[in-house]
Amino acid sequence: MSTPARWVRRLLPPLVLVVWLAVGGGLGPYAGKLGEVATNDQAAFLPRSAESTRVLQAQEAFRQEESLPVLVVWTARDGGPLAPGAQAAATRALASLDGTEGVVGAPSPAIPSEDGKALRGVVPLRPDLGDALPDVLAATDAAVSAVPGTEAWLGGPAATQADLRDAFAGIDGLLLVVALVTVLTILLLVYRSVLLPLLIITSAVFALGLACAVVYVLADHDLVRVDGQVQGILSILVIGAATDYALLLAARYREELGARDGARVPALRAALRQSFGPIVASAATVALGLLALLLSDLTNNRALGPVGAIGIACAVLSTVTFLPAALVLLGRAAYWPARPKATTDAETAHPAWRKVAALVDRAPRKVWAASLAALLACAAFSFTLDSKGVPLDEIFVNEAPSVAAQARLSEHFPGGAGNPAVVITDASAEHQVRTAVEAVDGVASATPYTPPGAPHPLVVDGRVRLDVTLKAAADSDAAKETVAALRAALHAVPGADALVGGTTAQQYDTQVTAARDRGLIVPVVLAIILVILIGLLRSLLLPVLLVATVALNLLATLGVSALVFEHVLGFTGTDSAVPLYGFVFLVALGVDYNIFLMSRVREETQLHGTREGLRRGLVATGGVITSAGVVLAATFAALGVIPLAFLVQIAFIVAFGVLLDTLIVRSLLVPALVRDIGPTVWWPSTLRHRP
Repeated sequence: MSTPARWVRRLLPPLVLVVWLAVGGGLGPYAGKLGEVATNDQAAFLPRSAESTRVLQAQEAFRQEESLPVLVVWTARDGGPLAPGAQAAATRALASLDGTEGVVGAPSPAIPSEDGKALRGVVPLRPDLGDALPDVLAATDAAVSAVPGTEAWLGGPAATQADLRDAFAGIDGLLLVVALVTVLTILLLVYRSVLLPLLIITSAVFALGLACAVVYVLADHDLVRVDGQVQGILSILVIGAATDYALLLAARYREELGARDGARVPALRAALRQSFGPIVASAATVALGLLALLLSDLTNNRALGPVGAIGIACAVLSTVTFLPAALVLLGRAAYWPARPKATTDAETAHPAWRKVAALVDRAPRKVWAASLAALLACAAFSFTLDSKGVPLDEIFVNEAPSVAAQARLSEHFPGGAGNPAVVITDASAEHQVRTAVEAVDGVASATPYTPPGAPHPLVVDGRVRLDVTLKAAADSDAAKETVAALRAALHAVPGADALVGGTTAQQYDTQVTAARDRGLIVPVVLAIILVILIGLLRSLLLPVLLVATVALNLLATLGVSALVFEHVLGFTGTDSAVPLYGFVFLVALGVDYNIFLMSRVREETQLHGTREGLRRGLVATGGVITSAGVVLAATFAALGVIPLAFLVQIAFIVAFGVLLDTLIVRSLLVPALVRDIGPTVWWPSTLRHRP
């Protein structure tokens, strides 16, 4: 070897490490800064083309000043009727907030309930309070709590936003620490190596730091959107994916070291050559699957697509640059005290995987039939999963003040009080529209919007606004049915050009849009994965088989989730985006393990034929893929530390689904089907003729 080439070989790994250390030191802090560019404004994550979004835009013209309302509810401390002077005292308390820090406009007077046991009022706050919102709410609470003989509760959009901020507080630190400690513990227990787990964790942390820095810059320039959910999923996704890819490369390098008697450079070259294709193909399935979310009409879905794809790209970059440099410098020492050895030899492979391979080889039809029956039994319950949305009292896993306030409001006022449906219509048709609104079953009242102190309802560009109070709670199925009935009735009023919006309409439109997105994005993602598998495995039959088994795994997971959510966790439904997120993560990540397995089986088949190639591939990859699956499941389970129903549901679906895929689909079902079908599984590749 020439001297320049020798120097390049010697200097390149240390240089790569220095570069990554600079990246980690310079960009690592961005993992804790994403909250600075994140927004948890739920109004920003609505369907772009929905009627409720158009109403939200039209409402701006009717607002004298932009506001974020906080709803105040008073009840008697003893649970009985309020004292005679309570209403006047509550009105004075509200009026005292006029002009105070963070309050815009005049608060409403206190309005009594029909049963005389409660009062309600509205305090309009500035929508851009940001970190000052908790202090303003505390000042509001102090003022309204001064009403003698009553207990005050703060609810409405402002209180809900504050509760969301509390739920995501510390997400940068807590979630990251839980995920990293979990991964490190599993790696130490499984590999019983001192340095390897630290190398893998370092690779994942560097990838996360780079991803967060890129996303931070893009979000700061309004090129991507980040909210608390996207922020949490990005951290988990990068750590899990980077760990998976690192485990595959490290396992192959260990094997090559054993086969080449410790020759570090040749072993690394061989490991990279054999692992690069599966790693890139696996990353492409996840990244392109996430980018397919750009087809969604929901802003938060579109936000996750590019952010998640950036995270996956950074995970691959770290795996194929930092980790090889560290491994080639350490050699066998990376695995100490274990001694690297080849794992395809029947005598040196792990006994458990020798037994699994023997079982699949001996009775493939029984194995796949039993596995298929178990998965189909679980999948039968998938149709019971209710994805119509999560009611307000279930959004937060822990107790939340805004939920308690809504409960008190619903006890004494119409369910939709304080959170009305909003109708925008032509002023010339106001009377007909109001008559049609009041005739709809489920409507409690309809009131034209009149600015405080104004003698007449406000007319803007020939349009008026009606605030429609519904009888049912704003987040209930009954309220959504009322909104649908309102739209049907008002769209039929000639010349009205009426639009129905508000919180309930937004939830209804989100639910309808989510169903539409699933019908569009699911086929696109399956097509993307199928094309990638065909290119990697150079076969048509096997990729179709793999996609079908992964889809079955998803249905089985949703079936089990439906039972667990209802009967164990007590959820009455799931967020409308949960099935789509579950599909994208489980199908894309589930295919990863089949890619790792079948790319190795194809490699061995070229040398030994399909039957022996399957046995060798299963034995060689069994341990590393299983450990990767356990790590990924544990990593996603860390999302459960954030007390939001959406993330708890995603955490369970992905964690359980990954384990099911790793232990049943990839270990038993797929190998047994391949063994039973035989060489024909490689059709139309010439491998089907290999003896």
